[in-house]
Amino acid sequence: MPNDLPRLLVATEFPPNASGGGPAIVRQMLKEWPVENLFWWSCLPERNTRFRQKVAAHRTAAIPRKLYPNQRLSRQKSWLMEHVWTPLATGHFRKALLTFKPDVIWIIPHLWAIPPLARALRRSNMGFHTTVQDYMDTWTWIGRLGPRRMERVVRMADWLYANATTRDATSHPMISDLRDRTGADAAQMLHAGLEQEDFAYLAAKRETHPDSIRIAYAGSVSVEESFELFIDALAAIRNKLSRPVTIEIFSAHSYRAHRWFDPSWMHERGNLPEPEFTWAQRQCTWGFAPMSLSEDEPRHRFSFPTKFISYLAAGLPIFTLGHPETSVVKMAQAYQVGICITSRDPEILRKKLLEALLIEDPWKVFGPEILRCAHNEYDAIDKRRKLYRCFFDCARLKR
Repeated sequence: MPNDLPRLLVATEFPPNASGGGPAIVRQMLKEWPVENLFWWSCLPERNTRFRQKVAAHRTAAIPRKLYPNQRLSRQKSWLMEHVWTPLATGHFRKALLTFKPDVIWIIPHLWAIPPLARALRRSNMGFHTTVQDYMDTWTWIGRLGPRRMERVVRMADWLYANATTRDATSHPMISDLRDRTGADAAQMLHAGLEQEDFAYLAAKRETHPDSIRIAYAGSVSVEESFELFIDALAAIRNKLSRPVTIEIFSAHSYRAHRWFDPSWMHERGNLPEPEFTWAQRQCTWGFAPMSLSEDEPRHRFSFPTKFISYLAAGLPIFTLGHPETSVVKMAQAYQVGICITSRDPEILRKKLLEALLIEDPWKVFGPEILRCAHNEYDAIDKRRKLYRCFFDCARLKR
């Protein structure tokens, strides 16, 4: 890696050590970036540093907690955010540019970071790279902000993508959609990836014959309907298997109070830090990646859960459940990394689950495709190399 890396400013809503898949991707891509050349601007403050992401300096255009438009009085709070907070945050970001003097800006357009970044960069000649991780215009946020305000936010997000020096997005369907809408193409599909040690683990992985079947679920249960369908189907076939089955939930949230939770065969493992999380997942047999089975939220079809890639890194075949148009289902169909189900019919679910769980050694069946998918789509070293090349292109524009 070159020694003369440019001064990089990451600008987004979340702080350096935020939880969640999006921040984790950013940290993974920055693992080789020198701290002295790394700066950060965000709308949300740093709460803790458990992920140990260090930066040379961090500026926060803090949103008052009571003003953030989550649910109560969300339309009124959104008006204040747009007309009072956004102008102040725009000025705050411009001051950060003068203070940090970055060579390149990495824009990750999450919700309330979008308006101040778009306003400030329209009058700047700075080179910047944009990574779209999620679409903001979901039904939930449209309901909270109002359709007209959300339309303005979407236009600004599209501007940040189309007018970036270089750009990328989180899934192949999202890249195609953004190309159709903005006319701008992406340098690559940027998501979490497997490191050299992950590929070494997969290359050395051999057939196993565990005494039990452990199904890993990583992250929050955001699509509870699909999750519960899977749990119900699994509960119906457990007595037909020769080995006991457990669900291992790796999450910062607890689900013991939910009606589907059964402590006799479901275990909450907590939000484990690396490398404990990696080790614990490798002790499992399968991974589970659910998405919505309906089109009630069309924008979710473009998102891609990081858990899918963490399962690949752990060498786990994956149960993928979701609508056929979702990005994760398309990936699971392109590479036979496990069992892909697009039906909500309980009988079909039970049949496919039983057939899969009767496979004595899933790695022997699905291992070659897991490796092929990981190498072709989620090589972290290759993704970092391409991203850093984009940063250099942006820095050259400044000069």
